[in-house]
Amino acid sequence: MILRFFAALVLIYAFGFVAFATTLPTPASETKTDAVIVLTGGPGRIARGLEVVTSDQAQEMFVSGVDPEVKPAEFAAEFEVSQRTMNCCVTLGYLAVDTRSNAGEVAQWMKEKEFTSARLVTTDWHMARAYSEVAGTLPAEIRLVKDAVASHPDLATLFLEYNKLLASEISQGLPV
Repeated sequence: MILRFFAALVLIYAFGFVAFATTLPTPASETKTDAVIVLTGGPGRIARGLEVVTSDQAQEMFVSGVDPEVKPAEFAAEFEVSQRTMNCCVTLGYLAVDTRSNAGEVAQWMKEKEFTSARLVTTDWHMARAYSEVAGTLPAEIRLVKDAVASHPDLATLFLEYNKLLASEISQGLPV
């Protein structure tokens, strides 16, 4: 009986991993939101966020998890952002060091701005956990749109992220 229970758990885990790995999210369609939120850490994320802002699909962009040593002028030069766009539309967040702290930093910024919708930009393999963490910190009435940056993750990346997702989901369900 115990052996069957563990075999069932292994099968559930394996099927969950296959589902996770084969159903990675895709970029969002041209949906207007108040803001675009970019979590640092992977190629193409910031470029996608800037594309959303410059095409008027969002009013402002918040970049969470920026290295504290990066100055706004350096950021603007690295990503070819005009000073006008930096002044009106880009906020750099320096407090986050991981996905969970990204969520807290995002929630604080969204509350200060009084936005009611946002587009979350991160890499496709990171989206499930990032979305879960960010959505868990925002009020239920805020609309959050997934906008995944396509990548070609290897099996190790997918395996690690799947396990982080499971750990995140379990920890979010535990009482504080």
